[in-house]
Amino acid sequence: MAEHNDLGNQGENLAAEFLEKKGFKIRHRNWVSGKKELDIVAEDGEYLVIVEVKTRSTDNFEHPKEAITNGKIKNIVSAAEEYIFQFDIMKETRFDIVSVIPERNGNFRIEHIEDAFLPPVN
Repeated sequence: MAEHNDLGNQGENLAAEFLEKKGFKIRHRNWVSGKKELDIVAEDGEYLVIVEVKTRSTDNFEHPKEAITNGKIKNIVSAAEEYIFQFDIMKETRFDIVSVIPERNGNFRIEHIEDAFLPPVN
């Protein structure tokens, strides 16, 4: 497996642990529908939370949250709609981002951005 895939998997594991420590209930990880994927689907109180995890080896050039384009947002929202329909979810939905960046000391800097984006208006 490529090193960037290892880092990405490690980032998703750290993000899930981070959210669980904050009291989130993880429903699914890496949920796939066709070519669309949701990194983490969780519950936070009355919210269904769709979490996009962005792991980067550095944020020197671009913060991980900046890597989420409008096209990516549309795919996430479309997958979330399919998820909500498939599992008959009756909760308000929120879209969060968790960025994970390794630090020189071997630790990771984790940033959780709640309500990171809204579904686009068609």
